[in-house]
Amino acid sequence: MSTAKGYAALAPKAPLQAFSFERREPNDDDVVIDILFSGVCHSDIHQVRDEWFPGIYPQVPGHEIVGRVRKVGAKVTKFKEGDAVGVGCFVDSCIHCQTRDVDAEQYLPGLTQTYNDRDASGQPTYGGYSDHIVVKEGYVLSVPDNLPLDGAAPLLCAGITLWSPLKHWNAGPGKKVAIIGLGGLGHMGVKLAHALGAEVTVLSQSMAKKDDALRLGADHYYPTNDPKTFEALAGAFDLIINTVSAPIDWNAYLGLVKVDGTMVL
Repeated sequence: MSTAKGYAALAPKAPLQAFSFERREPNDDDVVIDILFSGVCHSDIHQVRDEWFPGIYPQVPGHEIVGRVRKVGAKVTKFKEGDAVGVGCFVDSCIHCQTRDVDAEQYLPGLTQTYNDRDASGQPTYGGYSDHIVVKEGYVLSVPDNLPLDGAAPLLCAGITLWSPLKHWNAGPGKKVAIIGLGGLGHMGVKLAHALGAEVTVLSQSMAKKDDALRLGADHYYPTNDPKTFEALAGAFDLIINTVSAPIDWNAYLGLVKVDGTMVL
């Protein structure tokens, strides 16, 4: 085992403070990662405050982890010392499944979250607000050389949250995609949908973020505080992805979806 240094909430709603703890001994299929950056996700705040489900304390948050490989186990083939890598929201899954569907592991029994959870041995998991982590090879991701490591970290949660529905519903050339909201999630959706080749529209409450939306890759921008928006865009979109947490009129937005189109909440 190795001693890690990080920051933890010692109890629900407690402020983070310096905290030392033991990382598990690496197995043959493990990668030991020196953490360089860890994004601050709003779900970290929810979980530290114990707002979703009974938490495990002390709690070391962080599931947008980027760093470099310190050491690999004897059976690891995808990574070597010094590689830039990332770790996202979970570090194991389907522990007891006879067959494992690697494309849908997040829905299978045995899902182990990167922090605020327990691993197969019953020990608590600790996240990225720390100096290193031990993770199975299959849950480590390569970070391309052309991505800055600090900028890559949010892709491990906010990025995949938008990438997943865009890919699942086949966003790309010839598809019209609307992103509701231009915040932490919404701006990811705009950049990714644009990169996939879709025609991208941002639907935001006012015109305040128009310049940002267009700079990020949006083709069109409409304010939702103007009723004419919903008249002009009726039946316009193959895919609408909602990224806002505020209450909205679902029926009004459903009117913007093409027949057999999709709205992701």
